[in-house]
Amino acid sequence: MKTIDEYLDEQINEQLCQAVLSGSKGEGPSKAKIRPVEIKGQVIYQVSETVGTKVLHRNYHREELIQYLKEGLQHHFSQLQSSGMTLDGTVLVSKKGKVTIKTRRHPGNAQNQSTSGKDKPAQTGEKKQILAHNRVKQYILKENTPVPFLVDLGVMNKEGRIITQKYDKFRQINRFLEFIQDILPKLDQQKEVTILDFGCGKSYLTFAMYYYLRELKGYDVNIIGLDLKTDVIEKCNGLAVKYGYEKLHFYQGDIADYEGVSSVDMVVTLHACDTATDYALAKAVEWGAKVILSVPCCQHEVNRQIKNDTLEPILKYGILKERMSALLTDGIRANLLESMGYETQILEFIDMEHTPKNLLIRAVKTGNKRKMDDAAELMNALHIRPTLEKLLYPEGEVHSEN
Repeated sequence: MKTIDEYLDEQINEQLCQAVLSGSKGEGPSKAKIRPVEIKGQVIYQVSETVGTKVLHRNYHREELIQYLKEGLQHHFSQLQSSGMTLDGTVLVSKKGKVTIKTRRHPGNAQNQSTSGKDKPAQTGEKKQILAHNRVKQYILKENTPVPFLVDLGVMNKEGRIITQKYDKFRQINRFLEFIQDILPKLDQQKEVTILDFGCGKSYLTFAMYYYLRELKGYDVNIIGLDLKTDVIEKCNGLAVKYGYEKLHFYQGDIADYEGVSSVDMVVTLHACDTATDYALAKAVEWGAKVILSVPCCQHEVNRQIKNDTLEPILKYGILKERMSALLTDGIRANLLESMGYETQILEFIDMEHTPKNLLIRAVKTGNKRKMDDAAELMNALHIRPTLEKLLYPEGEVHSEN
């Protein structure tokens, strides 16, 4: 007989059509309907709770919905009925807490539904459309597969289930690993690959990078994490020893002054504040890094410098000036990296709904240097000179002062 965990893991996926929680125990909502919907190109599960005369709507990711259903059956409801394209099921919870699960498979459900009733064909078509365009995300680090560092860092429990409040972090980690996956051809698997992570913080992504490259892909990696916080560094080193990650080391130090290596293969800088990102990028260029992955944060420098009479009607609004300055900062950084022989892209790191700091600069060294004429003209027009330009062109070859 299936457990509730096994049943929900099998039922809650892209083939779910609808589920209903009912049999209220007197606390909370009297009923809750669940259906999959399309939001920003992915399946999200919309829950409609009936509370008195009101209907409240909430959206959940898959793991969040599974947790919601388990808690609902434990505290608020005695029955869950669900129907899917290939599986229907009923979960009953007795007053003494005994759980009974009944399932029925029907592989031909989507094709063999009766067409009696005017709206049934449309409903079937809608379900097929959702299925065609919104498959449940297949992550690099799998759900329900325990990963030691994710357990210790509070993202997973010991059974591998994602902690509801950490689901965004789990998605962020996997999104980052997708960027790593894309640049694997640039890393030599026949020799040791040196990677520096500036401003590593609690090192969710640093551990994920080591685990993915060394444990899953078999690369001989030497990863160095650098951060200013001594207590964080001590904790991360302790975890690295615990997992037997012999080539993962963390050091306390400043990005601008770090001289621990003479060359690197990849530089990662995530949420390094303001000009700390510029120093990290300049170091990466100095070391001839083959790959640079950078998620900038708190771009204040250009905001303090920018000045342009034509744009003044816009710049007088503080929030618009701040956002425009942030975008200009990263766009100029990308151009500067291109001028140093990097093919550069600016990509979405994580959905804007989760964090406004959602852009990633990915630069891959090609040796083909591009001219900075247009970018230099733009910087002149806006009266700005970013730190990265000063570091890469200390003699002012790119920028001519007005």
